[in-house]
Amino acid sequence: MNALDSIFKALSDKNRRKILKLLREKDMSAGEIAEEFNISKPSLSHHLSILKQADLVQTERQGQNIIYSLNTTVFQELIGWIYDFKEKE
Repeated sequence: MNALDSIFKALSDKNRRKILKLLREKDMSAGEIAEEFNISKPSLSHHLSILKQADLVQTERQGQNIIYSLNTTVFQELIGWIYDFKEKE
């Protein structure tokens, strides 16, 4: 799967889009993110994994926690793709 396919797959789910909105406000641990959802921990882990595979989020270990943050570079690339797509119309 190429990078754009991974990004669009990740963005296609409302839970993953909500996670991205949360991370736009601040970096969060998986536990903090889980507090915002009424889904199982394995489901949340699956969503976080897809976001990480698409490179939309980055992780950093802090003690026993893994902290998730947005990777804004990927969003800039996506905006560039959309802009180029629009230019060809």
